[in-house]
Amino acid sequence: MRAAVLHEIGQDKLEIVDDVEATGFGPGRVRIRVRATGLCHSDLSAMAGVLPQPAPFIPGHEGAGEVLEVGEGVTSVKPGDRVVVCWLPACGDCPACKRGQTELCLAGFMNAGTPNFKRPGGDVFGFAGTGTFTEEVVVDAGCAVPIPDDVPFDIAALIGCGVTTGLGAALNTADVAAGSSVAVIGCGGVGISAIQGARLKGAAEIVAVDPVRSRREAALKFGATRALSPDELPDAKQSVTAGEGFDYVFEVVGRSATARTAYDNTRRGGTLVVVGAGAMDDFLQLNMFELFFDEKRILPSMYGGGDVLRSYERTIALWRAGRIDLEGLITHRVPLGDINEALDQMRTGVSLRTCIEM
Repeated sequence: MRAAVLHEIGQDKLEIVDDVEATGFGPGRVRIRVRATGLCHSDLSAMAGVLPQPAPFIPGHEGAGEVLEVGEGVTSVKPGDRVVVCWLPACGDCPACKRGQTELCLAGFMNAGTPNFKRPGGDVFGFAGTGTFTEEVVVDAGCAVPIPDDVPFDIAALIGCGVTTGLGAALNTADVAAGSSVAVIGCGGVGISAIQGARLKGAAEIVAVDPVRSRREAALKFGATRALSPDELPDAKQSVTAGEGFDYVFEVVGRSATARTAYDNTRRGGTLVVVGAGAMDDFLQLNMFELFFDEKRILPSMYGGGDVLRSYERTIALWRAGRIDLEGLITHRVPLGDINEALDQMRTGVSLRTCIEM
């Protein structure tokens, strides 16, 4: 079958090959025909080595499709079911799951170290234990989450990562208060979803910050009250908050420099939400006095900071009710053979989400 493969970490292009086989099918496993997958910035980060991932590997973790085959003991789905691929399934038995913090379950991360594809030349990994830039994938049953028939595959794919992450950061992690002031730094698909979440919660001011003009313009359509380039943020802090700082600032880039900017633009006693996935060697510097004196809450948000399955259901309900716009997030569509075009679209910032149609 066809797939897009990165041979070595650091390469910026994927090779489309047609000799890949999905492996590992058996008890407790599900074979999925991928119908649509989104390109998430985490895929680029893994390709560049910012996020740890063995190579060679097939990127992609934001996918949806239909079940082809189920292994012994699988009762949650059956052949023909439409599913979204969950790259971070909860095991239900670990301490994190028992505490109700299923987004911190490490079971899914364990899958990332086991090859789930092979080629004539050897094993191939799937990013985050999935690898949806391919026609078929074999995953644990918990990674195949059923979706209603009225949810299109492209919409379902977005729910699999970016939308859940951004919405959840505002709804779960921050629990944005009505009437509050919000700034979102980084307005790709995840940042736009955080903006939609802040709007749902009733934020009075939502300031979108991004260096790319097209993303700023899009942010206004999705609920931002102002859209600025990064160098305009100090003036906005003054005009919107009288210089005090925002009640909530979302960092959706994954770099220490923007996290520091986010911290500096959060009011005393306010909340900084770290949504972007950064590198292990990129350190955020804060001094002990400011931590004590400013009493700012720093809240990392992993996969939306809440139960993933409930978040999927909530997102579908909000989409059905017309409370959030998911179709508008898909700004580009390309076939698998043009995946490198999609990579360029994300690197230059011209896309919010590119859907790869299989």
